[in-house]
Amino acid sequence: MKIAMYVALFIVFCIILAAAYVRLAPTDVARWHQSITAEENVTLKGGAIRVIEGDASTFEQLDEAMRALPRTEVLAGSIAEGRITYVTRSKLWGFPDYTTVEYADGVIKLFGRLRFGNSDLGVNAARLGDVLATLDG
Repeated sequence: MKIAMYVALFIVFCIILAAAYVRLAPTDVARWHQSITAEENVTLKGGAIRVIEGDASTFEQLDEAMRALPRTEVLAGSIAEGRITYVTRSKLWGFPDYTTVEYADGVIKLFGRLRFGNSDLGVNAARLGDVLATLDG
């Protein structure tokens, strides 16, 4: 009985430690705030890339839509730079997803991807779809 209690406490401790790491792990800005090289839409196991035609006004609208998402903040970049990377955290565990939006020469590229794990279960593709849907409305 005593061993079972120690095992349970150890498991709880490990879960708390993992949750703290997910929320507090430092972010390497240079790793996540990079140019998007894809030229077409791609859906990945851990993210998605969307490429659309657009102008500076469209880029600004997408910035506003990203900033309006819950638990989202700017990691790096600006409208003037032509590239902005955002961090959106999941509600329960605070897992970070990184979304980069880039504008150049009439083309806007969006790249949403996870940091931890192998699969985002379509969350980033859905987020990009929701953000792009704000352009139609």
